Amino acid sequence: MTSPVEELLRRSHELGADPRTTNYAGGNTSAKGTAVDPVTGAETELLWVKGSGGDLGTLTESGLAVLRLDRLRALTGVYPGVEREDEMVAAFDHCLHGRGGAAPSIDTAMHGLLDAAHVDHLHPDAGIAIATAADGPALTEEIFGDRVVWVPWRRPGFQLGLDIAAIAAANPQAIGVILGGHGITAWGATSEQCQANSLEIIRTAEAYIAAHGRPEPFGEVVFETLPEAGRHARAAALFPVLRGLASTDAPQVGHYTDTPEVLDFLARAEHPRLAALGTSCPDHFLRTKVAPLVLDLPPDAPLEDVVARLRELHAAYRADYAAYYARHAGPDSPPMRGADPAIVLVPGIGMFSFGRDKQTARVAGEFYVNAINVMRGAEAISSYAPIDEAEKFRIEYWELEEAKLRRMPAPKPLAARIALVTGGGSGIGAATARRLAAEGACVVVADRDPAAAEKVAAEIGAGAHRAADAAIAVAADVTDAEAVAAAVRAAVLAFGGVDLVVNNAGLSISKPLLETTEADWDLQHDVMAKGSFLVSRETARVMTAQGMGGDIVYISSKNAVFAGPNNVAYGAAKADQAHQVRLLAAELGEHGIRVNGVNPDGVVRGSGIFASGWGAQRAAVYGVPEEELGAFYARRTLLKREVLPEHVAAAVFVLTGGQLSHTTGLHVPVDAGVAAAFLR
Repeated sequence: MTSPVEELLRRSHELGADPRTTNYAGGNTSAKGTAVDPVTGAETELLWVKGSGGDLGTLTESGLAVLRLDRLRALTGVYPGVEREDEMVAAFDHCLHGRGGAAPSIDTAMHGLLDAAHVDHLHPDAGIAIATAADGPALTEEIFGDRVVWVPWRRPGFQLGLDIAAIAAANPQAIGVILGGHGITAWGATSEQCQANSLEIIRTAEAYIAAHGRPEPFGEVVFETLPEAGRHARAAALFPVLRGLASTDAPQVGHYTDTPEVLDFLARAEHPRLAALGTSCPDHFLRTKVAPLVLDLPPDAPLEDVVARLRELHAAYRADYAAYYARHAGPDSPPMRGADPAIVLVPGIGMFSFGRDKQTARVAGEFYVNAINVMRGAEAISSYAPIDEAEKFRIEYWELEEAKLRRMPAPKPLAARIALVTGGGSGIGAATARRLAAEGACVVVADRDPAAAEKVAAEIGAGAHRAADAAIAVAADVTDAEAVAAAVRAAVLAFGGVDLVVNNAGLSISKPLLETTEADWDLQHDVMAKGSFLVSRETARVMTAQGMGGDIVYISSKNAVFAGPNNVAYGAAKADQAHQVRLLAAELGEHGIRVNGVNPDGVVRGSGIFASGWGAQRAAVYGVPEEELGAFYARRTLLKREVLPEHVAAAVFVLTGGQLSHTTGLHVPVDAGVAAAFLR
């Protein structure tokens, strides 16, 4: 026999796995049952309900709030009314059982006050389409008869829980309700019955819209969609500009969406009107803001005209958002948060969404896709009529939402920064990619070996909700200008731009001068000198378009300044890289781009260069066994310590993590102390 918690988790996972049912982190589910009170030893009625901020599809027992049902329901006797409703969330803490699990959400009363063993509150697109239709009450009756009851819009909270409980008691035949402007709630005596009732409401709404809806509710096509190649090229050109604009108040990461439903919406005549109305479901507009920024030029307009217009629209958006705040803010309202758009819509190209990290940006875009589906359904059978602006403000600047933001952990040093690491598939590059990701950056692992890059990116993404939110892999031969440009475009389309570049790709061939061929010389200069130049040039274009500054770090070498034996091609290429640091630091400083270098030495363990034959060559030069080369290098240093890839990665982080914000043109030795390579 399964426990109420096991039943609840199974149902939650099944409901959360289907985007037609609810969106990421949207909705909540609950179950009631009994457990032994460890203090009294008596059976006690409990409520298990998804806690604040959790996600149904990935919910675990630790994500449930656990409350004593008798104490929760006793709160009806002290409820002070809607004017002081926010006090009730704090009161939930006095109802917790044991350690209580997760923090109770604002919807806890909806679940606890309903006289049903299992309750689902969901945000399905079809359900919200009915909830936001201008004649939603009549449609609810027509579609569902008396099995589903309409509940007028009310901000989530204790009073809404009382309203739903009263409606359920007065309508014993009902299986659920449509919450005006918001979503649906269903219930049942068993977990299976509750889930079946939720799905009945959703599927019935979907079927009604399909059978009775107008075929083209968004109107005629007025903008043609560009073919995929042209669409992505234009998106890559615009994204850094948009990211810079969206980061006016705080740095943002971006996400690009060009799914068919987005492109169709943006192609049609009604999209400006509907976009201006904004989203309705609280879960939607909390992530997408009150309304998106919408470009009003055709897809084939000249790029410079589009950029200029976007700057004008962004300035107007910020002014409008400040006016929106001023219209509704009271003496107790939290300060205005960022006035930049979270969603930017570009007809013929797609949607650009922004957030404090990749997951937040992606989820914002997913929620706006939900909003498009809602608008389509509402317009198909009626007209879209979201909750009014004042109600949106009350939720966006709700003290409870502000408290949720305050509970979030402090951002990591490289949060909202996008790093591109060449030669990232092994050795120093892989260690650097891992370190930058651990410090909060989104990482693009670029390597000539796609499998090696994929392996490192997968390792970085293993702890993320979606691996691509943390890192992506791109194949890149840094000697090929077009390959470099393609890699940078991939980075831009994945995250919105580039802020931090590590020129690490390299190789070495150890030979005396008379044995060094032109091919040896050209190969090493192509990879390190030319490759670093190509990568720096391409990423500097992105950084200047963003207007957010940035960092370029060259992994040079002790050999850039030390005259080692049998190493002319490698040493000369590294010296070229070292001087590029100085040249670019001088040139790019006016754009806030800092250029620095790291000079490692003797990084044997984990090194792709050493594993490819360089180790054997250098061991032969020094007359030591190859397996002892690392120890040999350590013995000749002042500190007598072996240098590992992680030590070089640490230097990259120190240069880019914010503590050396006024440093550019610097070379940091990571060689355990080689006096002959001291800079002077």
